[in-house]
Amino acid sequence: MCGIFGIYYNESSRVVCKHDLVRMGNVLNHRGPDGEGYYTNKNIGLGHKRLAIIDIENGTQPMSSGDNQITIVFNGEIYNYIELRDELKKSGIKFHTDSDTEVIIHSYKKWGNECFSKFNGMWSLAIWDSNNKSLILSRDRIGEKPLHYALKDGEIIFASEIKSIISYGIPKEYNVEYSEIFLFRNNIPAPYTFYKDVYKVEPGELIEISPKGIRKSKYWELPLISETDLITDKKYVHDKFRELFYDSIRIRMRSDVPFGAFLSGGLDSTSIVSVMNRFSNFRINTFTVSSNDKKYDESDLAKIAAESFNSNHHVKNVTPTDIGSYLDKIAYYFDEPFGDPSALPMHHISELASSGVKMVLSGDGGDELLSGYPSYQELKVMNIFMHFPKFIREIFMHGIKNAKEIATSNLRYKINRIDKIASRSGMSFIDRMYDYGSNPVLSKIKSITQNIPGSIPIEDFCQEYYRTIGDGDDFYKLARIHITDSLPNDYLVKVDRMSMANSLEVRTPFLDHRLIELLIGVDKNIKMEGFERKSILRNTIGNDLPKEILDAPKKGFSVPVKNWFFADSGVNLNSLLRQKSDLINYEAIHGIISDHRQGRYDYSDFIWKSLILNKFIA
Repeated sequence: MCGIFGIYYNESSRVVCKHDLVRMGNVLNHRGPDGEGYYTNKNIGLGHKRLAIIDIENGTQPMSSGDNQITIVFNGEIYNYIELRDELKKSGIKFHTDSDTEVIIHSYKKWGNECFSKFNGMWSLAIWDSNNKSLILSRDRIGEKPLHYALKDGEIIFASEIKSIISYGIPKEYNVEYSEIFLFRNNIPAPYTFYKDVYKVEPGELIEISPKGIRKSKYWELPLISETDLITDKKYVHDKFRELFYDSIRIRMRSDVPFGAFLSGGLDSTSIVSVMNRFSNFRINTFTVSSNDKKYDESDLAKIAAESFNSNHHVKNVTPTDIGSYLDKIAYYFDEPFGDPSALPMHHISELASSGVKMVLSGDGGDELLSGYPSYQELKVMNIFMHFPKFIREIFMHGIKNAKEIATSNLRYKINRIDKIASRSGMSFIDRMYDYGSNPVLSKIKSITQNIPGSIPIEDFCQEYYRTIGDGDDFYKLARIHITDSLPNDYLVKVDRMSMANSLEVRTPFLDHRLIELLIGVDKNIKMEGFERKSILRNTIGNDLPKEILDAPKKGFSVPVKNWFFADSGVNLNSLLRQKSDLINYEAIHGIISDHRQGRYDYSDFIWKSLILNKFIA
């Protein structure tokens, strides 16, 4: 796990300066505190900051092939590197290290770009092929590891984080026209960024840069499955899931340094710890964060899980001591607006874990693969609601409207949610996705950004972004969006930036591509029996878990921002929202804050995103 960066000049007469690479690497020290390395050869330069996990002595980078034809910088892990190395040895290839990096080099030399389809892992990497003077950029299938690049004046500058590209000298010019999109969805989706001339390599993408130009291609995409071909054999699904899940964890426990696991007390992380316990010869280190707000605290459940599997458990209590410093950290480590408040507990649990280990396994991806979100239950409720006669639905909606007018505080929040579910029932899938993100109502988002010239309308974005999702059952379309959009653009970004800010590697067994390819083709009634979340996991690994874990309601991994933004919380929102930019309508934001504090609606997520946006364009 590392930070990578590099420079390529189209003009072969230009020479890369090592000092430029050193400057780019200096801002990535948090990603790789264990070592650094540089490679320059005329118009190409590669750099690497290393967090040593595999083959600590010999795995330094940049690494070149014995004939110096191939040079690589690599961030991530190839979990099946042992199997691939054995396969390559059978064809007469000799290895000089035990690192997965050398396996990538020989795999590329033998199979070319086809090698990426053979890797089981997470990665972003750059390969310099001196044979054809080409630079290849590649990112893993799901987008666990980040890779950014800038195209400007015949230069291609790439790095794990945008700040490294900016340090090279790419102008720091913001794409403020994406502000409305950010407020709508928490992030700037790939391949776009909040910076002019800077882009993200997309998950599963290859970019080949040579004197012939730039060629993009996909080596992997989420399989398209016909709903007539979905797997309905429950026993087969359970047996295959158990087999792949065990193997996914087994190969992700390969490490030459101490490691552990995040343990929230939820179903996903507890399942991982239970299987790790089967393979481990030592007590597993587990880590969790607690909160004084019991609505968000799962530390009691984590303790039950830790005691059940005899882990060496560590807990850190998190309180909102200084939101201003949190905002500063998010702006620095994410480089662009990122509005998911769960970045805060992710930072704290990563900080806690990094004090004892260098690598952890995490339950990220379980909700997306196994239909664990309430939105899947809501889809079934909507389907039932739409089967009622129209006059009954109208009477129900009228009653909800009256209830909203007299309810206050928490009761109003619950009624608002019921109203949303009922209102969405008759919507098309795209309109529903549009409505999910338009909380608060669209007019409030537009009121914030009304002074931004050329702002991209959310309506246009939604029609374009979701148009390729296809037809059919909304349940399967939602699953595809969670895997191809929510994970790489939100949740995995959060995990990468906050863990690497603390020099910690996080591995995610649920995101093994074999599991993804299996589960995307499973019938929804096996994934969710009735209204039961994660039925497949409950009926397999769940058999070995404490009953308290199985029976616990879903809490999610977040922080009580709703309470932070009430008037009596002590958070000085006026100070955090000092009026600095003509592009932001601060009067509109303060109006939303007032509505929130009077209990009219829970606008906490929107207030948080406004604070984040203010850090960038104010």
